[in-house]
Amino acid sequence: MLSDLLKHNREWAAQREAEDPDYFKRLSQLQKPDYLWIGCSDSRVPANVITGLEPGEVFVHRNVANLVHRGDLNLLSVLEFAVETLEVENIIVCGHHGCGGVHAAMDGHRHGIIDHWLQPIRDIASANEGGLARLHDQEEKLDSLCELSIAAQVDSLAKTPIIQSAWRRGKKLNIHGWVYSLNDGLLQDLDCRRSSVDGLHQKLAHRAHYDF
Repeated sequence: MLSDLLKHNREWAAQREAEDPDYFKRLSQLQKPDYLWIGCSDSRVPANVITGLEPGEVFVHRNVANLVHRGDLNLLSVLEFAVETLEVENIIVCGHHGCGGVHAAMDGHRHGIIDHWLQPIRDIASANEGGLARLHDQEEKLDSLCELSIAAQVDSLAKTPIIQSAWRRGKKLNIHGWVYSLNDGLLQDLDCRRSSVDGLHQKLAHRAHYDF
């Protein structure tokens, strides 16, 4: 019931004020997160909850399958605000095993307009067709493709003019690729970090092209 949500909100706000009378006053006057999180829309992967961060500590953009379409004005607006105004120093692209978007991209069925959105995943699968074919377990194959996609999104994000410009001005800015497991609730760093313009010309980290 929607009324339950409003009730929970009042209880949460009252508890916060009881613990810290100035909590909402401080929160309303300043937004200074250390992180930009680009994650999946999946309701089971809330950034604040799985990282243990409080409101105000992470700026969040989410879409189906955590994709970085460089023509996505929504994502680019969030990215520019995070980099230029909030001055975050760390951007985390986080996908998750068992991603419905990855599954939908590869199941061979028509799903509507989302098929256009998910095309980059199919492109990544094609580029890594040989290695993925050696994985006989379908779940393992899709999870591997998920990780390949995360690394590709990190690389795509690093090539945006917003990031390129920030790096050329000497701004400290790191882009990380993480994956979350629904099975145990743990995050894993995929070791595909980008932190400078020079890094763009290096080959994608081992997660981007598996050594099968």
